[in-house]
Amino acid sequence: MSAAAPFTFAGQSFQMLADRALFWPRHGALIVADLHLEKGSWYAALGQPLPPYDSHDTLDRLARLAAATGARAIWCLGDSFHDRDAAARIVPAIAARLREQASATQLLWIAGNHDGLTGGAWGGEIADEHVADGIVFRHQSVAHDNRPEVSGHFHPKLRLTVRGRHVSRPCFAGDDRRLILPAFGTLTGGLAVTDPVIAENFIGPYRAMLVAGDRQLCFPCAGRTRDDATASRVRRAN
Repeated sequence: MSAAAPFTFAGQSFQMLADRALFWPRHGALIVADLHLEKGSWYAALGQPLPPYDSHDTLDRLARLAAATGARAIWCLGDSFHDRDAAARIVPAIAARLREQASATQLLWIAGNHDGLTGGAWGGEIADEHVADGIVFRHQSVAHDNRPEVSGHFHPKLRLTVRGRHVSRPCFAGDDRRLILPAFGTLTGGLAVTDPVIAENFIGPYRAMLVAGDRQLCFPCAGRTRDDATASRVRRAN
C-alpha cells in the first residue's frame, strides 16, 4: 500500500496516504480530489497531442489504493473530469473501467466546477456535497460554513529546498477545521500551498502536510488574520 500516516481530523481517525489520498477506516472510504480524467484528450482536441494514457494511469492508481486499503467506497471530491465534454470523449475501455470500479465499490462523485457528470456516472452516485459524522465533503471550501470540511479544487503543492535542490510535491493543506486535498489526477498541476488563494481559506496558521514512510511531515503556513476575514466579508457584502 502507499505509505500512510495516522491522521486525526474533527475527532475522527483517518489515514493520510502518500499517494495524494485520504482513507477513513470508519466508513471504509477512500477519498480523492481532482482526478481530471480526459485532460490529455482535451489538450489533443486543441492541437497539443499528449500520450492518451492519463485516464488509465489515474484509474490504475485509484484501483491499487482501493484494493490496498480494502475500501468499500470511493468519494471523489469534484473535478473528476477535466471539462464538461469529457464524457463524450471517453473511450469504451475507460468507461468500462469506471463501471467496473462502481460495481466493486460505492462510487460517489461530488460535482466540481469542471465536471460533466452525465449518464448516471457509470454506476456511481452524484451529489453536490456529502456529510458524514458532521464533516462536509465538497469540491471547494465555503468560507461561511463553520462545520468541519474536506475539499479539493486548489491542487496545493509544497515547494522546498533540499540539499540545495528545489523540489515541489503535492501536499495536503489544513487546520483543525478545514482540510484541502492534493490533486490526484496524473496530469494535474498545482498551486503553491502558501499562495493567497489557498491561504484565504484559513483564519490563522495552517499546515502543509506530506507523508514520508509512516510519518506525517508538517510545515507551518500563515493564513488570514481575523481582520482580513472581516474585510473580505464586507467586500463580498458590498
